[in-house]
Amino acid sequence: MNFNIEEVNQLIRMRRSVFPKDYTGEQVSDDIIRQMLENANWAPNHKMTEPWRFVVFTGDGLKKLAEFQAACYKEVTSKTSTFKEDRYQTLLTKPMHSSHIISVGMKRDELKRLPEIEELGAVYCAVENMYLTATAYGIGCYLASGGVTYFDEAKEFFGLGSDDKLLGFLNVGVPKGTTPDGRRRPIDEKVKWVH
Repeated sequence: MNFNIEEVNQLIRMRRSVFPKDYTGEQVSDDIIRQMLENANWAPNHKMTEPWRFVVFTGDGLKKLAEFQAACYKEVTSKTSTFKEDRYQTLLTKPMHSSHIISVGMKRDELKRLPEIEELGAVYCAVENMYLTATAYGIGCYLASGGVTYFDEAKEFFGLGSDDKLLGFLNVGVPKGTTPDGRRRPIDEKVKWVH
């Protein structure tokens, strides 16, 4: 197969996190979401464990997600006196800014043949495939953690078990304008060559 390497390089360099506040409110086609998920499914993974698990929320599903997250947050943080009303309100309203939100989970290999970090790495590769696909379609997305991401009490809602991890939520929407320029320090600052 021949690929236009300059287009591939440009796609990778144009990938950006686009935050929900920067979405137009337009609906993204479910077909694009399906393509993002299909491409996620082709991420590299050791021993073919395919540990990524996704739940897609859209339409009324966004409200269900918002209500669950807010209630779970309130229940867990009330026990430790860390509840914050403004955070609770954000959890109730912020999901409504996205066209779709995809929960990102890691399903642990039942035999635990691999170190957990390898399965986490595979899931993050799957997320990058979704980011690149969204970029190719001109769609914005942003992987958010926080909220209920690290609450064990939230796992069951997303179809995850006790050994699994909820890693975050990929917010998807149509960007309001052009994506900002990216910035990175030179790669030579981060690489050592040994000959």
